Amino acid sequence: MSPHLDAVRVERVWVKNGVVCISARTRELPVGCPDCAAASVRVHSRYVRTLADLAVGGRRVSIGLSVRRLFCDSPHCGRRTFAEQVDELTVRYQRRTPLLQHLVETAAVLLAGRGGARLLQILNVPLSRTSVLFHLMRMPLPPASTPRVLGVDDFALYAEVYGTLLVDVDTRLPLTLWEGRDAEQLAAWLREHPGVEIVCRDGALQYRQGISAGAPDATQVSDRFHLWQGLSKRVADIAATHRGCLTAAVPEPEPATSASPSDPTVTPARRHAKLLFEAVHAVTDDGRSINAAARELGLDWRTVKKYAQAATWQDCIRRSRPRQPTALDPYLDYLRQRWEEGEHTAKVLHQELLTKGYRGHYQRVKMAVAPLRRGLPIDMPRERPPSPRDVARWIITAPTRRGLHTSERLDRLLAHCPELHSAHDLVRDFAAMLDSQDAASLPDWLQRLATSRLAPLASLAKAIREDQPAVEQGITTPFNSGVNEGRITDLKLQKRIMAGRAGVPLLRHRVVLMAHLRRRYE
Repeated sequence: MSPHLDAVRVERVWVKNGVVCISARTRELPVGCPDCAAASVRVHSRYVRTLADLAVGGRRVSIGLSVRRLFCDSPHCGRRTFAEQVDELTVRYQRRTPLLQHLVETAAVLLAGRGGARLLQILNVPLSRTSVLFHLMRMPLPPASTPRVLGVDDFALYAEVYGTLLVDVDTRLPLTLWEGRDAEQLAAWLREHPGVEIVCRDGALQYRQGISAGAPDATQVSDRFHLWQGLSKRVADIAATHRGCLTAAVPEPEPATSASPSDPTVTPARRHAKLLFEAVHAVTDDGRSINAAARELGLDWRTVKKYAQAATWQDCIRRSRPRQPTALDPYLDYLRQRWEEGEHTAKVLHQELLTKGYRGHYQRVKMAVAPLRRGLPIDMPRERPPSPRDVARWIITAPTRRGLHTSERLDRLLAHCPELHSAHDLVRDFAAMLDSQDAASLPDWLQRLATSRLAPLASLAKAIREDQPAVEQGITTPFNSGVNEGRITDLKLQKRIMAGRAGVPLLRHRVVLMAHLRRRYE
């Protein structure tokens, strides 16, 4: 019935209470002593071991195996008796067959406590979540061999607490992890595992000091990804500092005609804002304080302060957010044309757009033609200024990968803001170093950073100079922390599976054993 039962003699099989029961006994064969390996056939006694096995036909299996206790007749052995073991069927002190135990351990590695217990329940192996975790923590970790190329990186363990992950870059397998990211722990591990030649890391000072203390002869490589990420953050800081320049990326609007008092674009709110602006400045320009002007005008002091600090009355008007592009935008010209031809029924216009491929609702068409009924131009989508993060993304993106629209907006912005133009040139020069893997121009580039009069880039130049040999290795050598980042992504997945409640020992077991399990079944 099962290949692992071929080594024993099956005497009876029956079903009781939904459980397949198997009665079997071992064969009368010589068995070696576990201590001295001397063969023995002299029987001391027999007893029955109850073993759980893999389910058959959706039913649990229980094996009652009669095994022998034998004498060890070797005069040089200190053991008097021993129980025989059957290969692939019994393990000392184990009440499950090796196949079933392997299934339990695999479920524990893949799904941990609750998830593993649910899967085993489906497979007719009822175990509690604590039992599943017990079997997981009992599994031995593979021995951590000394890698030639070591990857070191940190990860967020939980709120404001970080951990350290070590990875063998050559085999792409995690070695170990621990809580904290201090230098002493890393130095101690490196002393226990001498022979590391290359260490890939980020620019953290703790890791730099730990590697120097634990493996002073190892070549340190500062990862290119972290260098590029640090430069990108500095560019975003520069863009945030020059936020007022970002509107230059938006094309200039078409000149509007002067509005007459009967023009519907001059709303009562606008007229009120203009009159209030003039009244406030008529009082405050004479040198009176904000509170005195507020008492004289009968207004709240906050309102008076807002209008007094404004340069023009338009600055005091609440600006509506630019309309976001919609699926109707490609058909606005057609709507304008049909309106001029005399078709003013939104229902008819909606039906015509459906024949042209529009899939939106009638209400959107009705709202689009509403300004035309009031004699206003159709509401076209307006472009909003980019955010500092948008500008940073444009600058760090290679010119060949930028879209035409993005390139046009960036060109307008760089022509308007010399600081961002300088940052763009420095970023592109650093990208050229990374592409060519040539760090010969790095000292000159750092000097340009320091003299750029941009504080974020000057601080970056200082940080790189403190770690310049590792940065040069990161630019010129093929080693990087890509394997580390991939393993940390997998580690975060395991944390989410366990709802973030896993302690460091459990997380270490799952991360290391999961990687070896995947490698086994590749």
